[in-house]
Amino acid sequence: MRIAVLYFDGCPNHVPTVARIKQVMADLGLQVGIEEIKVTSPEDAQRLRFLGSPTVLVNGVDIEPSAQSRRTYGLSCRVYDGVSGLPSEERIAAALQSPHQPA
Repeated sequence: MRIAVLYFDGCPNHVPTVARIKQVMADLGLQVGIEEIKVTSPEDAQRLRFLGSPTVLVNGVDIEPSAQSRRTYGLSCRVYDGVSGLPSEERIAAALQSPHQPA
C-alpha cells in the first residue's frame, strides 16, 4: 500500500492530516510509510492532479470518491466533504480498508 499526502508550503491542514492518517493506521494495526509531496507550481498541480492542500492518495487514488470526476487542479486549500480542511478519520479508514484500491 502506498499513501501520499500532497500539500503546499504554509497549508495549515498538512501536518494535522498526516497525524490523523498515522493515528488511523495505528488504530487499524497498519504500518505503512507516508510520502509527503510538496506541490510548488500550477504546472505541478496539473501534472499531479492536485485538488488542493492537503490531498490524500492511497495507491494513487484520492480518498474522496467524488474527487474522481473533479478537474479543478491548483494551489488552493482543500475542503473534505464540504465541511473541513481535514479528511475525517472515517474517510481515511474507509480508503485504507477498501478492497477497491489498486495495489
